[in-house]
Amino acid sequence: MDKKIKVLVIDDSIIFRRVISKYLQEDPELEVVETAKDSYDARDKVLQYRPDVLTLDIEMPGVNGIEFLKILMSQCPIPTIVISGANDKCFEALSAGAVGFVDKPTSSTMNEFAIDLATKIKEASVAKLDIKSNFTKVSKPVDQKINSKKTTNIISNSNQIIAIGASMGGVEAIGKVLKELPLGLPGIVITQHMPPVFTKRYAERLNRECTINVKEAKNGEVILPGNAYIAPGGLQMGIIKKNNKFLIQVKEGDKVSGHCPSVDYLFESVANEAKEKSIAAILTGMGSDGARGLLEIKKAGGYTIGQNKQSCTVYGMPMVAKNMGAVIKETSLDMIPNAILNQLKRNEMRK
Repeated sequence: MDKKIKVLVIDDSIIFRRVISKYLQEDPELEVVETAKDSYDARDKVLQYRPDVLTLDIEMPGVNGIEFLKILMSQCPIPTIVISGANDKCFEALSAGAVGFVDKPTSSTMNEFAIDLATKIKEASVAKLDIKSNFTKVSKPVDQKINSKKTTNIISNSNQIIAIGASMGGVEAIGKVLKELPLGLPGIVITQHMPPVFTKRYAERLNRECTINVKEAKNGEVILPGNAYIAPGGLQMGIIKKNNKFLIQVKEGDKVSGHCPSVDYLFESVANEAKEKSIAAILTGMGSDGARGLLEIKKAGGYTIGQNKQSCTVYGMPMVAKNMGAVIKETSLDMIPNAILNQLKRNEMRK
């Protein structure tokens, strides 16, 4: 049998530590080596047990989870999944070096939470940590808005669509791409695997940090140039074309390729509706969601981009897409904005 993934559970609630441990121990691939009640206890147990993955509660007395993460990533980097309520703390934790997060459970969602946490731990065990960026990153104050959100620069790009899909590591990766994109681009539709409520907060956070406008998508709205639309958690998002305009279509639906929202669901609608007028990028993430849809976009005449292995937190989705011949250009995360802009220029010249 393969070696089990060693997990250290960090939480200030003794009941929660016991409950999480009990659920995780039921998974044959996982072994909870120990639990810790606070950051000091966690530090000692990290050194003693050398776990493969940590689960970390953000709200803890003394040194909170985010401060602990910053110290951990600078001294002894270990893939970490944070457990967070529906607020911006989870995004701060991802910026500090966590590779993923799960929503805090209630008594009725405990079973679903345990399955989700176990899955995320397995994904985290193969994640590559981007240590360098944690020190070079300068985060802006959250209330600092960029004042360049003018619509005067926007050119007529409403007949093209940019689509982006990601999973583990994607919250930070999508942010890096969008921050580099100027106004005047066609509308951007994005699926990032994320639970409900969090997607709205994620969109609001990106909207503060980016030049383009970012919002959580709503059913029936027209996709406008200079805007990016995030698929709402728990719903499927696609696009349709009506009266020569692209519209968002958001609805309840079954999981596609194991996810809701699903990147495949989005990409397949882009292939059907935008065809050669589309540019799509598949970013970091575990599994294969988005690979099949990316291939459909390529077959329809669209331009497809895959994030390369070196810059991925988890080289799963882009790898599957590349292996099935869906990727026209593979490049680093830093170069993806350039790849999008260059293709838009080529499309303009072909008109």
